[in-house]
Amino acid sequence: MRAKVNQNICLNDYKNVWIIAEQRNGKIEPVTIELIGEGRKLADILSRELIVAVCGYEMKEETEKLLHYGVDKVCYVESPLLKDFSTDGYVKAFADLINERKPEIVLVGATSLGRDIGPRLAARLGTGLTADCTKLEIDETDNKLLMTRPAFGGNLMATIVCPKNRPQMSTVRPGVMEKAHFHEEKTGEVEVIVPALTKEDIRTNLEQVIVADQKKVNLVDAKIVVSGGRGLKTAEGFALVQELADTIGGVVGSSRACVEAGWIDASHQVGQTGTTVRPDLYIACGISGAIQHLAGMSESKYIVAINKDPKAPIFEVCDYGIVGDLHKVIPAMIEQIKENPDL
Repeated sequence: MRAKVNQNICLNDYKNVWIIAEQRNGKIEPVTIELIGEGRKLADILSRELIVAVCGYEMKEETEKLLHYGVDKVCYVESPLLKDFSTDGYVKAFADLINERKPEIVLVGATSLGRDIGPRLAARLGTGLTADCTKLEIDETDNKLLMTRPAFGGNLMATIVCPKNRPQMSTVRPGVMEKAHFHEEKTGEVEVIVPALTKEDIRTNLEQVIVADQKKVNLVDAKIVVSGGRGLKTAEGFALVQELADTIGGVVGSSRACVEAGWIDASHQVGQTGTTVRPDLYIACGISGAIQHLAGMSESKYIVAINKDPKAPIFEVCDYGIVGDLHKVIPAMIEQIKENPDL
């Protein structure tokens, strides 16, 4: 699969690896740190600089925090028109900067914001975009970016290249890549850029921000995730999963089957079509281990599986497997944890 050819560019004009940072309410989102971690690896292989581009207003101090994660430079595009997110404003600001500086690779988070501006940026830049990537590599023969993503319902992995267009662009799922490490010493510098942006460039006005009453499920940053699957039998089974999660300080996840059955909200879904997680501990309760689900949690540090079927695929990837009825196993686990809180 290849992007359409643009005959008017010179590939040698494009250098460096860029990260499109995501900020909300003046705070850098965690997905940016994940992209920096992966971008640093790519930049080192290519012997290029790693540069982060941020749009916002009155947040220079916040952007300077990025210098603790091993970046070479932060390009901070500052304007009152960029304080609140707008598709038109952010796309124009980023596109103008990318056209001027010509990065070789541009990585965007596959978040609601990233999925909004990523395709529009690619279209404006005349290049291709590989969405929802789970793996990024450099082809050692010609230094092309190899962008891998699930295809055909997760039954195979497709590796996509963009050989004749630049920049090479990819959106990356949150939770897939390892976060960059924090360093006490800063590296690089923050360059403040004033964009050529006017009110007429932005076709929408932000009238009001309404905060949802529903508690947000933060699966991406959770250290412990306890997920329920079809083996729970009913929606009421999630009460047991919730109790275990509460006992060990975790959050509740779910398989796609439970979400589609209406047992739990989609915000809890783990997997290829849900959220990708990398917790220290992932407990799969009554989950058989379909490939779509494994794609979203297989990078967990430790995986514990509870299932009555000893041949369930989940046992092939777990670190510890318990063959048994989860309705008996989970209460026993909770009892033991409460009796031995120091374990």
